[in-house]
Amino acid sequence: MDGEAKRLLRQYAAKYEKAEFLEGDPSRFMHLVTGAANQEATAFVASGLSFGARSQFLPRIQWLLDRARGDMDKWIRTGAFERDMKHGDSRCFYRFFTYSDMYRFFARYREIMEQHGSLGGFVRGVANGDATAAVEAICRRFNEGEPCGVVPKDPHSACKRVCMFLRWMVRTDSPVDLGLWTDFIDRRTLVIPLDTHVVQEARRLGLLTSACTSMSVARRLTAKLAEVFPDDPCRGDFALFGYGVDESSGAKTGDSA
Repeated sequence: MDGEAKRLLRQYAAKYEKAEFLEGDPSRFMHLVTGAANQEATAFVASGLSFGARSQFLPRIQWLLDRARGDMDKWIRTGAFERDMKHGDSRCFYRFFTYSDMYRFFARYREIMEQHGSLGGFVRGVANGDATAAVEAICRRFNEGEPCGVVPKDPHSACKRVCMFLRWMVRTDSPVDLGLWTDFIDRRTLVIPLDTHVVQEARRLGLLTSACTSMSVARRLTAKLAEVFPDDPCRGDFALFGYGVDESSGAKTGDSA
């Protein structure tokens, strides 16, 4: 990576990893609730629905949080979600997820809570400190038996939403990410949440040549970002986001943070 690309990445990370980033971002929901268990559950549910247009998925997440009366952990743990989600209900909840899909998702999540105390308790026992192992374990566990659909079945895909959730849970010293799992997942093992927009910006900066969105490409990009942020490669997620925003708006790259 050339020096100019490294300079831009550092500049944009400093400019965009601020509390203002939360406005209009799904990460804001986990900051609206209190208690580590509730923040964890809210974050995981929010990440699972974070695809498509923000104008469409943000209201769906808010609807769930309203139904949970601000306590997503309790709503799932006690089975209260069954008042709103029914197995076999084929009505559309969001995009290609039905109410029945959401029921299976919450039912599986409740099983994990009952067996391990929390999703974090489950991950702590199976990941051995490695974020990639955590992604694989979460995908596998949520798709045992009848797949729920909300969590990807294939860990070889980019698993963008799961990787984003892990970034929220693991990174510390951030006004955005919570760092609730920092004691059992090493942030240096995090994989950047990869989608077509991130690929596009990475290609423009010369960090990638591939246009594919897969786990192997995500790990390749993460390795590139580790050249700039060796102890915290996913800080580059904010940098690539900011680069895209400023380039699209015509802002000068020399603007200070």
